[in-house]
Amino acid sequence: MPKQKGAQKKQLKSYKLKHINRTIQEGDAVLMRSSEPGKPSYVARVEAIETTDARGSNARVRVRWYYRPEESMGGRRQFHGAKEVFLSDHYDLQSADTIEGKCKVHSFGGYTKLGSVGNDDFFCRFEYNSATGAFNPDRVAVFCKCEMPYNPDDLMVQCEDCSEWFHPSCIGTTIEAAKKLEHFYCEECSPEPQDLDNSISTSKNTDAKVNTKRNLEVSKTRNKHAKRTG
Repeated sequence: MPKQKGAQKKQLKSYKLKHINRTIQEGDAVLMRSSEPGKPSYVARVEAIETTDARGSNARVRVRWYYRPEESMGGRRQFHGAKEVFLSDHYDLQSADTIEGKCKVHSFGGYTKLGSVGNDDFFCRFEYNSATGAFNPDRVAVFCKCEMPYNPDDLMVQCEDCSEWFHPSCIGTTIEAAKKLEHFYCEECSPEPQDLDNSISTSKNTDAKVNTKRNLEVSKTRNKHAKRTG
C-alpha cells in the first residue's frame, strides 16, 4: 500500500482565538497559561503560527519566551522592575489554546514614558541566554552612591549642580519627603548640610542614563533556569 502523507503544515499570518475573542499575529506579545497552579502567566512573543487542519483550526504557535528576573539564573535583583522581562533564546511550539491574552512589552525607554502602567504592560532591556545565564548587553549604567542600575519603579532625586541621580534612602530622606523637595544638591556639590525638606525631586528619566560613564556588569550565577511546558 502507498504510504500515507503526513498532514501538511500551513503557516498562518493571523489566527482568531475564540476562547478569548482576540486575534494574534506574528510579533505579538502574549500571556500563556502557566503549567504550575498559582504562578503568573508566562510572557512570550509569537514567532510563527501554524496548523495542520485544513479548516485552519487547532493552531499551534512557535513562541520565544520572555523570562521574569526570578526565572533567570541570577534571580531577581534590586534594580529589576516589577514588570521587567528578558527576551530569551528559549523557543517552544505550543497550542494556541494556552494563550490567555495579549500584552505589550515596551522598550525600556518607552516604558519609562508611560503615563500609567497597566496589568498587561511589561518592559525589556536585556536579551538572556537561558543556557549560560549571560545577558546582552552585559553592562548597564549605574547611578547614585549605591551605584545601582536604574529601576523605573523607584523615585530618584537629581542634583541641580552635577545632574547625578540619587535614591531618597541613600541621601538620608524618605520617598514621601523627597516628593516635596524643591531644591537638592548632593554632598559633593554642596559642602553645607542641607534641609532635605526643601529640595527638588523628579522622576528619573532615561536621558541621564545615557550620559553616565559608570557601568555595572550584569553577572550570572549557577542556578538552573525554570523549565516550561504548555
